[in-house]
Amino acid sequence: MHLKSARTSLRPVKFVFAALLAAVMSASATAYAFFSASDSPVGSWKTIDDETGETKSIVKIYEVDGKIYGRVDRLLLKPGALCEACEGEDHNKPIEGMVVMWGLSADDGEWSGGKIFDPQKNKTYRCKIWLEDGGRKLKVRGYLGPFFRTQTWIRQ
Repeated sequence: MHLKSARTSLRPVKFVFAALLAAVMSASATAYAFFSASDSPVGSWKTIDDETGETKSIVKIYEVDGKIYGRVDRLLLKPGALCEACEGEDHNKPIEGMVVMWGLSADDGEWSGGKIFDPQKNKTYRCKIWLEDGGRKLKVRGYLGPFFRTQTWIRQ
């Protein structure tokens, strides 16, 4: 076999190796994104009212310095609504863009120690959240004294 024919016969092997390497890297990135999303509440969530069952808004949950926060990205029932029940500087401010969840820290598969604000009732509650159904559902529990309410939000 000549040197030229040996190099020519290696080209298909190099192509197959490069294609296989690209496929493995792509699968790894996809798996990382899937498992990261299912382990973290960070992302966009469709909120469901626990009293009416109606879909109310899209909340974007994000992390800053190890703490979890949530901001109303979009209102679905009343787009552009103002916080009429709010007092002080938030009175009549748009609910869209408002930070309604703050200060939660990871604690053994849950995030707690923070607060959640209900702009319709102008009430702030202690808050705990946790993931269910492989990260597709987020349980959001607000506490006022010994009483609590729990909502189920759906990942977008």
